[in-house]
Amino acid sequence: MLWWFEREGRHMRVEVLHLPAGGFELRILDQNGAEYIEQFPDASDLAKRQQGVQVALIAQGWKRSGEWLL
Repeated sequence: MLWWFEREGRHMRVEVLHLPAGGFELRILDQNGAEYIEQFPDASDLAKRQQGVQVALIAQGWKRSGEWLL
């Protein structure tokens, strides 16, 4: 799944991947092109972290741009 955020003409991306060997990855591509990757063994921990990232971005003035993508 993929979410885009926009603020003042800049964009960030939050992506969730299911890993073939098991587990999940949360990838954040910031407005400067830096990518941050976190791995999670289960969907519950991933969901908590992903929600926390989105809440923090919105609190910083980022807005979701468009619908999430699969």
